[in-house]
Amino acid sequence: MTTSRMLAIVAAALLASGCAGGAAQSGTSGPPRDGGDLTFLIDSLGDTWIPNNSAISSFQGHIWGHVTDKLVYVDEQGTPSPWIAESWDQNADATEFTLHLRGGVTFSDGTPLDAAAVVANLDIWSAGDPARGINPIGLFPKTYEGAEAVDATTVRVRFTSPTLGFIPTLGYHGSILISPKSLALPPDQQADLSEDIGSGPYVVESWKEDDSVVLRKRPDYNWAPAALGHQGPARIETLTYKVVSEQQVRTSSVVSNQADVAYNPSPKELATFKAQGFTVAAPRYLGFVNGYAINTKVAPFDDVRVRQALQRGVNRDEILSTVYADDWLPAESFIQSNVPGATDHRATFAYDPAQAESLLEQSGWAKGPDGVRTRNGEKLAITLHPNPYLATSEAIDELVAQQLRTIGFDVDIQTFDVVTYGERVKVKSPAVPAYEVTRSFIDAGTVGGVLTDANKGEDWFNVQQSDTRLVELATGVAGASDPAARNALLDELQGYVLEQAYFVPLTQIAQRLYLQSPRVQGISYNGVAYANFYTAWIS
Repeated sequence: MTTSRMLAIVAAALLASGCAGGAAQSGTSGPPRDGGDLTFLIDSLGDTWIPNNSAISSFQGHIWGHVTDKLVYVDEQGTPSPWIAESWDQNADATEFTLHLRGGVTFSDGTPLDAAAVVANLDIWSAGDPARGINPIGLFPKTYEGAEAVDATTVRVRFTSPTLGFIPTLGYHGSILISPKSLALPPDQQADLSEDIGSGPYVVESWKEDDSVVLRKRPDYNWAPAALGHQGPARIETLTYKVVSEQQVRTSSVVSNQADVAYNPSPKELATFKAQGFTVAAPRYLGFVNGYAINTKVAPFDDVRVRQALQRGVNRDEILSTVYADDWLPAESFIQSNVPGATDHRATFAYDPAQAESLLEQSGWAKGPDGVRTRNGEKLAITLHPNPYLATSEAIDELVAQQLRTIGFDVDIQTFDVVTYGERVKVKSPAVPAYEVTRSFIDAGTVGGVLTDANKGEDWFNVQQSDTRLVELATGVAGASDPAARNALLDELQGYVLEQAYFVPLTQIAQRLYLQSPRVQGISYNGVAYANFYTAWIS
């Protein structure tokens, strides 16, 4: 199907659903006003709406962020502030926290968002429900011991060891508050988005699998975080999220005034759109940089010299200049530079193809006449799997493949859609030597919880607890009770992970990109870069 034909079909669908805009290119920055309908074109809506299993999806997080609330709000600098939790206390060693909840908050079915509801959510975030196929929330502290409702607006939470990251993690996009009635439903009913009841500024009016979600504002909403500078109901009447898989069709629809927001435009086109008078946004989020977590159980990446050669063989400046815009930032570590406690370790993994080739020679990989290195009859091979949650991933992997081939790697690229990728590309899989990371987090304390399998960690590099130095540093960061001491350990941890080449950084990430009609005003972005239309209006 041609692009023009697809655009015509999308335009017809938008007109049929009442989504077509008016004079979208004449927006002004006047005072906020109520009313109007907004259409957001998105690449995908994922594969399930079970809240715990989908809330951290880069796509579904947009919908959850409007249907639900969180206990705290976290801004782009990682600073937590009150939301449903009006205030909180902690004991001296950060093993016990007391949350003081805002009174009068209700879910959209009228039931109270009280202490009992918060305890039910904390329990399911922590442990999931394996018997029902419901997963824990990724990056929720593994040290969670339990919580109790002291009274209707007070919750006491206990941890088995110091957990400084608990409060910031309550603002993570997975930490969404769902009605206990919904949480008790069987998974097949939770997978029906209309059954997932939240307390947010919008409710689900309708939805269609793999096609669209329509949200309508809740007229009695009045408990937004003070940090947003707006209280009361949302201003825009409805938000429609419409799946349009083709990037060019999404952006063309905004340019032709048939939609208001296009998700994930090409970074290379942002400057052009801006020059034409459209609003573009590339908010940075708190989290890991874009890069590869290396599976050290897959040969030859069990050899640190091969991992270091991989690290030194990637030309990041070429990625930035070829795939991104001029103001995109290079990776300085394996975590984003705006994360509190992040430090600059670029010298550890700087591009140096001569050193990369020397390391491969030292480890016995000799270059053949075709340029591919072999050892004992085996090719030096790697397969890359572009991450479908990052629009630029495939272009980056193709460029990295070219770069690695020059130093002797035989590189294959296997591309999957969102659903298949989730099923076939997993951390620690024997078929995945390099897992491409695009993942946000709120607090650096959670970093130590994913690197090894200590304390139920995710074990990104498949080392279990065999590297005692890594375990010592990771558990030290995760279990620190003093912020200054934790930052010192975090600096050591970053240096060690990169020296061992467990992680190959590519670039700092702006995973969520937006092309917006100038008639949409007042959009805000939280610490994980989701566009929030609660504060927005249509001029």
